[in-house]
Amino acid sequence: MIRAFDVMTLPLLRRLDPEQAHRLAIAGLRMVPLPRRAADDDKLAVRAFGLDFPNPIGMAAGFDKNAEVPDALLRLGFGFVEIGSVTPRPQSGNPLPRLFRLEEDSAVINRMGFNNDGGEAVLRRLAQRAQRGGIVGVNLGANKDSADRTQDYVALIEMFAPVASYFTVNVSSPNTPGLRNLQQADALGDLLARAIEARDRVQQSAGPTPLLLKIAPDLTLSELDDVVHVARARGVDGMIVSNTTLSRPASLRDKTTAQEQGGLSGRPLLRLSTRMLAETYVRAEGAFPLIGVGGVDSGGAALMKIRAGASLVQLYSALIYRGIGLVESIKADLLSTLRRTGRDSLSEIVGADAAMITAEDWPD
Repeated sequence: MIRAFDVMTLPLLRRLDPEQAHRLAIAGLRMVPLPRRAADDDKLAVRAFGLDFPNPIGMAAGFDKNAEVPDALLRLGFGFVEIGSVTPRPQSGNPLPRLFRLEEDSAVINRMGFNNDGGEAVLRRLAQRAQRGGIVGVNLGANKDSADRTQDYVALIEMFAPVASYFTVNVSSPNTPGLRNLQQADALGDLLARAIEARDRVQQSAGPTPLLLKIAPDLTLSELDDVVHVARARGVDGMIVSNTTLSRPASLRDKTTAQEQGGLSGRPLLRLSTRMLAETYVRAEGAFPLIGVGGVDSGGAALMKIRAGASLVQLYSALIYRGIGLVESIKADLLSTLRRTGRDSLSEIVGADAAMITAEDWPD
């Protein structure tokens, strides 16, 4: 069924404006009845952040910004879904056009600007599906015009604690001016302290909710030292590596579209994001699990992330070019690798190549 769906829809969606195609995809997932998903092989199960994931493949934030279709995505085979980014107040985002395909590069540039329906609307949707199970994380952002961005994260944690499987503190989007400054050590330390205090304060009524930190791939290694040190000192439950990049690799073929402002994602981000993942893994020293994201478009790319240090993997941009069938294809490849090598769990190879990757030349 999924293969047929991809065959019918991908050519149509690729002919549409990227943002129009995205809205159509969301509408289709809302309307099309999907069968109950088949159970994943136990070998693909992952326990991380105190949560039990049926498989390690997650939908990254940015696709389902407003929590319109998390259950449809879970039925399509994802082991978890991250909705958002959500801001306390509704936000229209940056002017159109703000989403661009680089077809020759299997890449995307976006400068969306945290467009979303706002916390209250998203909360209503998550509350309506709260009893259905499945792991649905909430990616938190700050309003562009907020006088106290740290307070925005605190307010969202208090708001979503009863319905979120986990939180992601997103301070790494390149499309909200000044947001990435919150990755600087002092600002990050204050933000995480207040966020974790808010999470712990509501824990008695809402239950435990892991709190993760999502970082940019454009940090220097010195900045990464500070970020990981602060994350460990404040006691975050995990990190996501990485968001989109402002860099433009020389290998990009679509030189014209590459000049658009915004964050680059997709296949060209694979090497840089994986290098940053490995660098984070060796600095974390097992203090918390990592989620690897950036350029995952095959089983081989997912395996690369895991061997670089990821316990879980997320994707999004690759679906534009490969379709939703990619999820089952990646899971089949991972399962085949485990069986071929006689391993019982992906945890046996997490970080196996991290040291080697950090010794390589820096990606172009």
